[in-house]
Amino acid sequence: MIDYIKGQVAEINPTQIVIDCNGVGYSMLISLQTYEAVKDEKVAKIYVHHHLREDDEEFYGFYTKDEREIFRLLISVSGIGVGSARMMLSSMSSDEVREAILSENIAKIKSVKGIGAKSAQRVILELKDKIVKGEGSVSFGESIGGKATIAEEAVTALVLLGFSKPNVHKAVHTIQTANPEASVEEIIKEALKIL
Repeated sequence: MIDYIKGQVAEINPTQIVIDCNGVGYSMLISLQTYEAVKDEKVAKIYVHHHLREDDEEFYGFYTKDEREIFRLLISVSGIGVGSARMMLSSMSSDEVREAILSENIAKIKSVKGIGAKSAQRVILELKDKIVKGEGSVSFGESIGGKATIAEEAVTALVLLGFSKPNVHKAVHTIQTANPEASVEEIIKEALKIL
């Protein structure tokens, strides 16, 4: 299985990217979220979802593992195909999709072209518990790069204090985004104020 492809951006438009990796051009369908992140790059690392159907084979590309995980969760829902999932990730960020599902915001999900009220309800019904349990998100260290050990220590400490892992991840990510140089102690103190 291909996890990611890294190489020269040979072609890119809002729906598709071609990555030249050692002389082989890999064509992948992408969301607007990925397009915005990669459009000015000369070299890119794109995470791949290989979608096989009886009569077709497609690669879907994502700038982050997080976006790919949400995509995979969405296509696991009955009635949501790869096109609808990609449209949802073009209309909202991965965090906005998670937020809409957790807050049961049917109107926001339904606002995506091709998703009706029944499909929106099904997305919420089938995915809310999975997202609360932490599915559809990458392991925390990968999502924030080099600060993994500090973040992991803070997360472990907060979970041992009795807070739920998804809430802790969200709080720590918010704190590290605002203050990338925060120590473990500072992260824990700030997280306790949020949680």
